[in-house]
Amino acid sequence: MKTNKLIWTMAAAVMSVASYAQTVDEIVDKHVAAIGGMDKIKAVNTLVVERSLAVQGMEIPNKTTLVVGKSVRNESTVMGNTMIQVVDDSKGWMIRPTMMGGTGEPEDMPDDQLKQQLSSLDPFGGMVGYKEKGNKVELVGKETANKTDVFHMKVTSKDGQVTDQFVDANTYLLSKIKVSMNGQDGEIDLSDYKEVDGVKFANTMEISNPQMGTMSFITNKISVNAPVDAAIFKKPTK
Repeated sequence: MKTNKLIWTMAAAVMSVASYAQTVDEIVDKHVAAIGGMDKIKAVNTLVVERSLAVQGMEIPNKTTLVVGKSVRNESTVMGNTMIQVVDDSKGWMIRPTMMGGTGEPEDMPDDQLKQQLSSLDPFGGMVGYKEKGNKVELVGKETANKTDVFHMKVTSKDGQVTDQFVDANTYLLSKIKVSMNGQDGEIDLSDYKEVDGVKFANTMEISNPQMGTMSFITNKISVNAPVDAAIFKKPTK
């Protein structure tokens, strides 16, 4: 009798785990489909994104040039001064103008900042193809955010970085990401998705944390698979 009870308990546990895993994969699959499908996603090799950054009453032009999985360059111009951040082959460098505490000369990116920047090499996030990437995805639960039902997903990258990602339960697109920013909790709100070459991208991003306040990024133009000169990722030498 006890043996039968144990067998049924184990069977129920296995079925529960299987159901849970299926729920996670079902959400992830619908999320991938909402973006445009895995074939379209994997066909994206380069992205050039031009945005306007609104912060503290100023509008700052920003340009991101990305070779998916390999290199990314972010460039912003403030009051005639240019700030550049680059990650290339897992190494990082940057140029900070003197008004931002830098020297105006190329310098190595600090390790903690580089670790955060590496995630930007993957423009579609850790849930897309998470098994191939060696990531772990868990369903925390269904919640309400900004009067919208969302699935709260916990994503752990293969190198141990954890982000909380919120998938809109109606559209299956990402609506919010919670992540550590310079040692503090920060949030990224994503909205106004538009399709470019069969792939949907968030055209509005609001990034907030206690240290920086709130910054709004509005996308002006996205170019998919435009030619990119590899030289722009190389650290300048004197």
